[in-house]
Amino acid sequence: MIPEAAPEKRAPEPLRVVQQFVNSADLEEGKDDLDTPAALGEWLSARDLLEAGAEVSPVDHRRALEVREGLRGVLLTHNGGAPDPEAVERLERAASHTSLRPSFPAGEPPRLIPACHGVSGVLARLLGVVAASAADGTWERLKACADDECRWAFYDHSKNRSGRWCSMATCGNQQKARSYRARRREG
Repeated sequence: MIPEAAPEKRAPEPLRVVQQFVNSADLEEGKDDLDTPAALGEWLSARDLLEAGAEVSPVDHRRALEVREGLRGVLLTHNGGAPDPEAVERLERAASHTSLRPSFPAGEPPRLIPACHGVSGVLARLLGVVAASAADGTWERLKACADDECRWAFYDHSKNRSGRWCSMATCGNQQKARSYRARRREG
């Protein structure tokens, strides 16, 4: 299982599950917790997002991965990266199979809930969290690491929102070392 972000880089609830979803693939290590439809079903069930034993089709699996990688592409723009129109298009296409509806539970504030079931409902729920996070100002703080080989999702808790790396000890130091070597070659 791919480890979760360090505690100081974790997003607040409920955005944390979106962060975990994006981080279900470790690009540096080439590991993917969602490499098959069955693995996706198990991952979602372990987080109480999908009923245990629910069937996950290859189409569901493909759409979930498109949402994940589309979200990663958007998170990179939160860290100053160039927009990826193809990733956004895949995200839009996958999101078009989801829907949310308002719910008015007694004694609670209104909220949006999935109007579809299965993986489509889970994706709707995750995208609903993204929309709510955009409204409350936490979405822009969820970023993809600026290291092109990493792209791990982290939450920027810095006061001035200047965090660039999932870990200064690894990705940040590696980038500083690359920059130093490049400057030495130029000089």
